[in-house]
Amino acid sequence: MSIDVHCHLTGGEYDRAGGLSAVLERARAAGVSAMICSGFDLESSLAAKELSEQNSDVYFSAGFQPEELSRMKEGDLSEIARLAAHPKCVAIGEIGLDYHFPDNPDRELQKEVFIRQLKIADETGLPVVIHSRDAAADTLEILKENKPLLKRGGLMHCYSYSSEMVREFSALGMYFSFGGTSTFKNAKKVHESAKAVASDRILTETDCPYLTPEPFRGVFPNEPKNVNHTLANLALLREEKEEELERQILENAERLFFRLKTKK
Repeated sequence: MSIDVHCHLTGGEYDRAGGLSAVLERARAAGVSAMICSGFDLESSLAAKELSEQNSDVYFSAGFQPEELSRMKEGDLSEIARLAAHPKCVAIGEIGLDYHFPDNPDRELQKEVFIRQLKIADETGLPVVIHSRDAAADTLEILKENKPLLKRGGLMHCYSYSSEMVREFSALGMYFSFGGTSTFKNAKKVHESAKAVASDRILTETDCPYLTPEPFRGVFPNEPKNVNHTLANLALLREEKEEELERQILENAERLFFRLKTKK
């Protein structure tokens, strides 16, 4: 049984793939035991909550992704904090920093909201799911400065930074998830990082509907069932047996996301 610890299931992208119900059934048929639907603003977090209530194998995280801060209104973070009390909310996220595009929200605003959401995670007793793109140094600095807020640890989702930084983030209680990018032949840095992560800190994701793995790279939308291709590739990269890595990843997921229960 595999697990997709970070996916997006609340948009309309799956209409072209037979609808969301068909997508979920294909995931189950492929042996995906649980899916964590990630919120990226208040609306998507609320939709993810509703989806989790309708499906026993779907959980959710709630948070404001840095690229979505222009949509944030007064009181939205208080609503995120209230969602954290839901029994199927497993994390505050995705939250963090994104410096990739020049028109992304102001960096100081991103840092401020990032820290505010780290505080929500601490107050609600949940781990965090970190989105960090082209912002490695600032992400690490903020996490170091706010280490007391990371009592439940967190996930570096779709990890793409260096293997050297794996050690630094690990020291802060971070786990690392890898998705379709880790199957791309030219993603050498990601390959080295995937090999450097300790066995008790590695996880699998799809980040669907994006980043479809090989051998279906370029196909849209990506689906949770494709997490199995990432799992198989990680086993090859790490020179581990796929069944053993699969079992370890399920244990890691339940340890980090302590509200999550997978079907063994």
